[in-house]
Amino acid sequence: MPATAVPHVRRARPEDLPRIAELAAEHAAYERAAPPPADLPGRLARLLFDGPSPRLRCFVADPGDGDAPIGYATCAPELSTWGGTEYLHLDCLFLRDGHRGHGLGARLMEAVLAEARALGLAQVQWQTPPWNTDAIRFYDRLGGRATTKQRYALPVT
Repeated sequence: MPATAVPHVRRARPEDLPRIAELAAEHAAYERAAPPPADLPGRLARLLFDGPSPRLRCFVADPGDGDAPIGYATCAPELSTWGGTEYLHLDCLFLRDGHRGHGLGARLMEAVLAEARALGLAQVQWQTPPWNTDAIRFYDRLGGRATTKQRYALPVT
């Protein structure tokens, strides 16, 4: 980034969707997961921008120099049966290589926390792979507390 650029975090806009899809593909590769579907921008458009109360929220790390976003965080309200309450689930937080360690991850997390407050939610929850020690250190520094559970996925066919 040029010295005059002022990186900031903002809500995603429809014109960001192609770049968010690229970042999601980089994120999937980083986490050793299958790549997102080719029609991801359209899927995200429906989740982020359809109707008065979209299901998904997305914040982007904008480099401030007119270039495309360099990171993103997505979140959505979820339910806790045990707590009898809602919480905000942080689904993804990702910054491109070379842009980590400069405070943008914390700014993305601040945007997610502000969204939780705006929704009247008292907690944000998320997960990260156990091998991602950089992310674990980052979340520990923020004051996050790890819990242990195994995540499963079952295809509906």
